[in-house]
Amino acid sequence: MSAIAGIMNFNEEPISIDHGKAIMNSLHRFPADDVQMWRQKTIFLGCHAQWITPESVGEKLPYYDPERKLAITADAIIDNRQELFDALGVSKTLRLKMPDSKLILLAYHKWGEESPKYLIGDFAFMIWDEREQKLFGARDFSGSRTLYYFKDPHRFIFSTVIHPFFTLPYIEKKLDEQWLAEYLTISGMIDSVDAVLTPYKTIQQIPPSHSITIRQGEISFHKYCSLKPGKQIKYKSNQDYVEAFQEVFQKAVDSRLRTHRNIGAQLSGGLDSGAVVGFASNTLQRENKLLHTFSYIPPKDFEDFTPKQLIADESPNINLTVKHIGGIIPHYLDFEGKDSYSEMDDFLEAMEMPYKFVENSFWLKGMFEKAHQENIGVLLNGDRGNFTISWGSALDYYATLLKKMKWLRLTHELHNYSQKAGGARFGRLPSIAKIAFPTISKLLSTEPSFRFPMLVNPEFEEKNGVLKKLAGHGIGETGWLKASTIYEERRSLFEDMFPWSSGNTLTAKLSLRYSLWKRDPTNDLRVVRFCLALPEDQFIQAGLDRALVRRSTKKLLPDEIRLNQKTRGVQGMDWVHRMIPHWDNFSDEVQKLSIDPEMEKYLNMDVIKKASLKLKEKPDPTHATKADYRVLMRSLIVYRHIKSFH
Repeated sequence: MSAIAGIMNFNEEPISIDHGKAIMNSLHRFPADDVQMWRQKTIFLGCHAQWITPESVGEKLPYYDPERKLAITADAIIDNRQELFDALGVSKTLRLKMPDSKLILLAYHKWGEESPKYLIGDFAFMIWDEREQKLFGARDFSGSRTLYYFKDPHRFIFSTVIHPFFTLPYIEKKLDEQWLAEYLTISGMIDSVDAVLTPYKTIQQIPPSHSITIRQGEISFHKYCSLKPGKQIKYKSNQDYVEAFQEVFQKAVDSRLRTHRNIGAQLSGGLDSGAVVGFASNTLQRENKLLHTFSYIPPKDFEDFTPKQLIADESPNINLTVKHIGGIIPHYLDFEGKDSYSEMDDFLEAMEMPYKFVENSFWLKGMFEKAHQENIGVLLNGDRGNFTISWGSALDYYATLLKKMKWLRLTHELHNYSQKAGGARFGRLPSIAKIAFPTISKLLSTEPSFRFPMLVNPEFEEKNGVLKKLAGHGIGETGWLKASTIYEERRSLFEDMFPWSSGNTLTAKLSLRYSLWKRDPTNDLRVVRFCLALPEDQFIQAGLDRALVRRSTKKLLPDEIRLNQKTRGVQGMDWVHRMIPHWDNFSDEVQKLSIDPEMEKYLNMDVIKKASLKLKEKPDPTHATKADYRVLMRSLIVYRHIKSFH
């Protein structure tokens, strides 16, 4: 809803109003419904507001409460408003119009620094406590909103985005080599295992799930939220689990429908986005409201090379969902003329840092552009569904049954699975055995396992001690998690890291650019905790993988989608095809990168030169899933980012 910023001076030094104005002026690149500033002698708060929820219209931010001696600036949508109203004793006459920022302020007044753990939603906020002479703030559990800061002996400065810091004369724009070394070493979609680091030496960020306190020139952090599984939920029947899930998920979806503008949702042909759209439509149709859906489809001249179990063009399945649910205005978007290469600079400007999701960058941004044109205030999605509502890999679960020698249960499941997904009843046993006994499988295997090449120069990695640091976070020499099972990987991702931080960075910054919020009910804290507490057999059952969401969407989604276990959609398979008109420029830039002495310090040129051999051949769209083109694209993104410092 806002871009927020502020300055806290130490040692009684008065605030420079020129510095405050410089920060706020730099935010003018984003649309705003209101821009306000508030200042005391040593504290400055600013807000570049976008009014998304009905309660935010006309909201005054920053807001100072003279009775409580508290001031707040906030970028927040709070989803558990009713629970907070009850806990805080807010009168019913005030509830309807109370903005979320005042609700946060009341929570802080009651619970102090413990207040963030009572908040559910997407938020980043800072509160000036005049009585305590301290600045206190927090970022939501998964980092859905960004919050950066700078500190030196004289001052503390914070901002939703990075570029305002460099309008100030005492902040130098300098590359953080530790961040870069981690980014290049980690082969997966995580940027860094240190959630405080950014690509800029002088700028850091408040980690997800953390609060920050600044008092007498000192900073302290507190992790207020942990996602370790609690006591396992146990109900009497399968239907009880379904009804409990439906209640939790419906509440998560409904709380994300608060906007005075149109409501949209990203929709593929699968379960997660389909479930979000179905549950949202449940509510919207009762209110006589329509739901806009935005679906990516490949261009007409794309020749699908994917195997028959994969679907690059999901429009037939999307049509089934749209017609079954009803009350939907569908938008099918092929983003003609858009591609990952020609949009790289614009994407780097939006992100303010390198990124790894090269295959779908052009349509991620394109969704926001189209939603903005349709006056969307909230854009729903199901990005986190694979880890929550649709968790459940059948083969991995069957591997646990094999290891525990539960033969009858395994035989029964394999029989049902073969009927639903196809194939011989025991035909998958070799694959299941490999998952169950990976060490033996590796010893017997004659085929090398795939690993994404490390882009980091080995000397640069060693200088920064990255592999040693990553090992402490469960990441091995392949540049990715050493977890032996998907269950360990899921636990590690939820408890130890913030793997969705980079995706949320994109979401937050595109939200500001296009004045709308992308919101994910599959990532609702209540939904996450519910799903983590369920027995594993609720996710794999009677031959169904992802069984909980399949059972919970009966009648809500068409059975062709709900029960489909034979095919799955894959998005972004056309990214190489789209780049063909720019292939010469792409090749030339790779050549420049490969002989750049500055880049040789950071990048593994042997890996890049080996990958660039593919450029001597005709561009091959079928290599979209292979490593070579992705290696080169990731390298170019880093190349352009580093050149921006000159």
